[in-house]
Amino acid sequence: MTTKSSAAAARATVYGYPRQGPARELKKAIEGYWKGRVGADTLRSTAAGLRRANWHELADAGIGEVPTGDFSFYDHVLDATVMVGAIPERHRSAVEADALDGYFAMARGTQDVAPLEMTKWFDTNYHYLVPELGPGTVFTADSTKQVAELKEALALGLSARPVLVGPVTYLLLAKPAPGVAADFEPLTLLDRLLPVYAEVLADLREAGAEWVQLDEPGLAQDRTPAELNAAGRAYRDLGALTDRPKMLVASYFDRLGEALHVLAGAPVEGLALDFTERAAANLDALAAVGGLPGKRLVAGVVNGRNIWVDDLETSLATLGTLLGLADRVDVAASCSLLHVPVDTALERDIEPQILRWLAFARQKTAEIATLARGLTQGTDTISAQLAANRADLASRTTSALTRDPAVRARTASVTAADARRAQPYAERAAAQRGSLGLPLLPTTTIGSFPQTAELRTARAGLRAGRIDAAAYEERVRAEIQEVIAFQEKAGLDVLVHGEPERNDMVQYFAEQLTGYLATQHGWVQSYGTRYVRPPILAGDILRPEPMTVRWTTYAQSLTGRPVKGMLTGPVTMLAWSFVRDDQPLADTARQVALALRDEVNDLEAAGTSVIQVDEPALRETLPLRAADHAAYLTWATEAFRLTTSGVRPDTQVHTHMCYAEFGDIVRAIDELDADVISLEAARSHMQVARELAAHSYSREAGPGVYDIHSPRVPGAGEAAALLRKGLEAIPAERLWVNPDCGLKTRGWPETRASLENLVAAARTVRGELSAS
Repeated sequence: MTTKSSAAAARATVYGYPRQGPARELKKAIEGYWKGRVGADTLRSTAAGLRRANWHELADAGIGEVPTGDFSFYDHVLDATVMVGAIPERHRSAVEADALDGYFAMARGTQDVAPLEMTKWFDTNYHYLVPELGPGTVFTADSTKQVAELKEALALGLSARPVLVGPVTYLLLAKPAPGVAADFEPLTLLDRLLPVYAEVLADLREAGAEWVQLDEPGLAQDRTPAELNAAGRAYRDLGALTDRPKMLVASYFDRLGEALHVLAGAPVEGLALDFTERAAANLDALAAVGGLPGKRLVAGVVNGRNIWVDDLETSLATLGTLLGLADRVDVAASCSLLHVPVDTALERDIEPQILRWLAFARQKTAEIATLARGLTQGTDTISAQLAANRADLASRTTSALTRDPAVRARTASVTAADARRAQPYAERAAAQRGSLGLPLLPTTTIGSFPQTAELRTARAGLRAGRIDAAAYEERVRAEIQEVIAFQEKAGLDVLVHGEPERNDMVQYFAEQLTGYLATQHGWVQSYGTRYVRPPILAGDILRPEPMTVRWTTYAQSLTGRPVKGMLTGPVTMLAWSFVRDDQPLADTARQVALALRDEVNDLEAAGTSVIQVDEPALRETLPLRAADHAAYLTWATEAFRLTTSGVRPDTQVHTHMCYAEFGDIVRAIDELDADVISLEAARSHMQVARELAAHSYSREAGPGVYDIHSPRVPGAGEAAALLRKGLEAIPAERLWVNPDCGLKTRGWPETRASLENLVAAARTVRGELSAS
């Protein structure tokens, strides 16, 4: 019989929980508010009900300390911006007039005022709203939300810990405000920001907080000595405060590196660290700094970003090692559970045995509670759970779903030549100009068009059996006809079919590839009210039959202008799925690439002359540490080229990326060897165009001139001004005109107006060029 730990009883906790509710109740309430169908009081009541339900669910599962403040109407970084009073001047009057409407205006913009820029949260598919700061920024504390939500949890009789974005990470995530010099460093505002955090901490202590968590994932990236010194100073100053709760500084997503020494020596009461595979080095590093004597360690041993069941015995071994390195060891997931769906129990279409391989947020909380109990009371007390866990892990290992000998043989036979176009770019560009005959500044869109109520009704009717496949396909044909007709009338040069048959740019393909599993309720927040259902890549990948050729060729039959074939690239297929963790990502990427290569070749054979392979996740999947970049970019770019290198020189290959920082992967973008790339650029005022020019990028590019994540319609003059900025960096013969991203989430009225203005802007600038 095992013995109980001699340490203090381990407490189970989490850093955050999915916000949306099991049926996406929050999304429906917020969108209802935007449309005027739901009042502000009803929206707030819905949100409060979801928070209560989450806290009760966590407590019932054995979570001894629940998080507060992680809930958000849109984004937790935007919540931090409100908390520190860093409201952009252009939004200040709206926030002062109505705090809720002003909050959403910062997130989405209005017809007259642009929103905050949006980009990826580290290497996840969650998007945050970028703080805009400058030398004149004045911070003021507003702890209303944080205090109110803490009091809600305490009123329920729960032990609660407020969670805040830490001051160093907040400044590292920020950008210079419009009009501020591009070389301004927001971190220089740290001394101005810390008193505001001190005030918030005092407010939370007065409200009853024993502990406060300060999230510093920015320290899991490579940091300069000056940045590390700033982190040390921040927590030295905050630690010296007398009117504050105990502080738990949390970092996740990767190893802390040199920052661990800084935080371990800071006068804070606890650290929360990631100990999953990608951050496993934290274990040895913690021992090397002498552990955390006299302090609390929250050990993130359950993967908070993937959906596979935890190996409980391996986690217990890690926890056992950690017992000697801190005064108290508590158990948690590696990061907020925001990044996984709510509950596997909602899934009815996945085979029960396979379902046992999976752990969504609710199952992960149970794993955390089980580990905490085993750590405190001994493994005999969880012997049944350990036996079941061993059986589930063995079932997955031996399943026929996970291995296909034919797929593995084909993958093993790939050569370097398979991942290279036969002709250099200059020869291909000349051939494509001759075959396509496009004008200067050609116009196009990224792929998807608005999904109408009629289309969604038809899709729901097909699932429910109210209509048959023939009726549904008739609806899809009608949608394609409308999209093609509009694009021709608007004057776009390279058309798309609008993707009405697709529910999601990854899930659509996953449902047609062997090795993938689809969920019905596995929703995860991407940004705001945009939720996605990442498919589960569980086994070897094979394409049984063509996936897109039918609808692409139908659209092409309706027009004489080129229609792009639209595919999702191999890296994005991995990044926006929950991917198997039993083999290297590079091997899985190559399998997906070969399946997509077959689709690309079939599109070309069917007469498609322009094929777009989207890779919006190439940058977001970049490892946080520079030492890991080269290995990742080698297999990621090879996978893209393996997908696209089987086509003729006159077939134009496009790719697309959006809402990420591209400057540090421009060389990798070049290594993709795509003929044309389109990128998000509207909110960042053409920053990416300047970055491409700085790296002498020589291929064609379309930096976006229409921000599709905002409901506002950019005028033709505004789009033309952005084009002129683009021309400062990219020659006219290589510049394309397009939106930032796909239009699926927009409505038809704003889409029509925006694209008509986009085409008008292109014509205006063409005229200026011809007259010069």
